[in-house]
Amino acid sequence: MNDLSQAFDTQEIERMHLLLQRQRQAFNQQPCPPLSVRLNNLKRLIAVLRRYQQPIVKALEADFTGRAAFETLQIEVLGPVLQARHAIAHLRRWMKAERRKTELLFFGNQAWIQYQPKGVVGIVGTWNFPLYLTLGPLVAALAAGNRAMIKVSEYAPHSRQVLQTLLAEVFDEDEVAVFGGELACAQAFTALPFDHLVFTGAPQVGRQVMRAAAEHLVPVTLELGGKSPALLGTEADLEDAALRIAHGKGFNAGQVCVAPDYVLVPEGKAQVFAAALKHAFERLYPDPASSADYTSLINERQAQRMQALLSDARDKGAVILSCRSSASVPRRLPLQVITGVSDDMRVAQEEIFGPLLPIIEYTDFSQAIAYIQARPRPLALYPFGLDARQTERVLNETHSGGVTLDDWAWHVFQHDLPFGGVGNSGMGSYHGQEGFRSLSHGKALLKRQRWFPTQLFYPPYGRWVQRLALRFYLGKSDRQ
Repeated sequence: MNDLSQAFDTQEIERMHLLLQRQRQAFNQQPCPPLSVRLNNLKRLIAVLRRYQQPIVKALEADFTGRAAFETLQIEVLGPVLQARHAIAHLRRWMKAERRKTELLFFGNQAWIQYQPKGVVGIVGTWNFPLYLTLGPLVAALAAGNRAMIKVSEYAPHSRQVLQTLLAEVFDEDEVAVFGGELACAQAFTALPFDHLVFTGAPQVGRQVMRAAAEHLVPVTLELGGKSPALLGTEADLEDAALRIAHGKGFNAGQVCVAPDYVLVPEGKAQVFAAALKHAFERLYPDPASSADYTSLINERQAQRMQALLSDARDKGAVILSCRSSASVPRRLPLQVITGVSDDMRVAQEEIFGPLLPIIEYTDFSQAIAYIQARPRPLALYPFGLDARQTERVLNETHSGGVTLDDWAWHVFQHDLPFGGVGNSGMGSYHGQEGFRSLSHGKALLKRQRWFPTQLFYPPYGRWVQRLALRFYLGKSDRQ
């Protein structure tokens, strides 16, 4: 880190502490914003995103040195807009108190849940979708009536600048604030005593974030990725599955937390499916080295990591099928299909997060399920061509954050569905009503009717009413 970066980090850390205090003071002055305020906040966010479409495209293009404009608009702009529109349509119902039943012992009294804002929510995004993965949690935070502080990845400085500019146009910093900075800033940010923290990133970093949050008992939502499998049944249409999976690995050059990480195929079909993938990828991206539709790897470090994964697989006996040449532009890496994969290869162990796709054969369906069960629980799972019984087995016998049947990742784009991981791929969720509830406190409330005789439960104990109540619920003990 140079002196300039260190000075910037120091300033950002000081600003974090100052703005946390300011936001908390502002929240205490309006601890439960009415529906009108929340709707206005969401509408302002939609309006400014629409105005800033082209600056956002340019910022992502600069951060990646080549980012497909349509993918930027689809995910970074349309995604948060759709999520905010969904919240606007349902927020009145989400905010209503929820009636609950009392125990029979307390019949006649009233019980309900009231959802109230938590306060100041910290949001840590990552570089692959620097707006979508910060604005998505922001929509949930604003819908729930919170204020928010956002930390953007140091690998996306242009995205941070445009995000800071557009949000400052519609929100004061005591409502929403954006921060940059490198590792020291990220560590300082996650150590702040927020009322909730939403983190998107790698599992190993998620563990560190959780440890930092535990110091102040800050509740966390972690979206951590993982090795999301695609599973092809014996009757799967290989060409159709190849097209959809190739799109999943070509979208953002595979730098997607829910990208298909590896494919399980029936024994004897690996080579045929590899050829189908190559054909499908070349159809989608005839010239990835120069196409405006294909995204670059984010930086040289990511490019070197991809090459190290390929070298490790090749040295251990794998066969690499490259879908187009990438020699002229190393960061425009086309899909690399890997067969002959063994468990000791890094591509079989690490989340790939790029355009590399291992293919693994299975002998029978139970073995395929066992393969998934034996590994950390993924963020997503993609079954193709399964019959009803096989689909039921996959859904019941495997765990994943979400599932799209016969395609990849489109469940994430349905904002009435929760989005989150399980086990190693994360905890908690956001999007839709689940996001609203995650960033709200569901306060339990009981109102005793004036006539209700709770004094019957007071000492001295052993009176006939008390004995009768215990006998009714517990019966007579058969042991002394």
